[in-house]
Amino acid sequence: MLTLLETIKCLDGKCFHLPYHLARLNASRKKLGFNKPLKLVLKPPKKGLYRCRFIYAEDIIKIEYLPYEMRLPHSFKLIHSDIDYELKHENRKDLNKLFIQKEEADEIIIIKNGLITDTSIANLCFYDGKKWLTPTRPLLYGTTRQRLLDEKKIHTADISYTDIHKFSKIALINAMIDFQIIENAILT
Repeated sequence: MLTLLETIKCLDGKCFHLPYHLARLNASRKKLGFNKPLKLVLKPPKKGLYRCRFIYAEDIIKIEYLPYEMRLPHSFKLIHSDIDYELKHENRKDLNKLFIQKEEADEIIIIKNGLITDTSIANLCFYDGKKWLTPTRPLLYGTTRQRLLDEKKIHTADISYTDIHKFSKIALINAMIDFQIIENAILT
């Protein structure tokens, strides 16, 4: 059975951006043929920062709260792949196969069909001197990415891996780190 994963940021008993997470998990379930929407009842710890790890398929399988400490990568290796990661799978074996190719870098940037997509853990944004751009076709349509698009804080664009040097800044975006600019990012 294919199991899917949703990661939700919880701080001091509050869960963030639930409408975006519910929209993605119900859209993902629909693609698997499950049309009855799931309802989430979350009870995070009252103190501290936690990553709510929510595993599901037709029904809720498991909800756990894991203490979270942010660790941001600073060096990235460009990896070409035809990986398909439209749904956020609990099993990350395909992403892990790519990640081990990082060599000395902290993280990978996945290139598909000549275009930048994502890292193994986050969507990407690039600053062109005027606005922040995120790939039009990421591997995974992240909830934070969608929220920032809705708020018009970021914009979509096709970003060729050959143009990556034209950008002055890079940022990672996901549910846990929100929008984090990587200072002095190194690309290999």
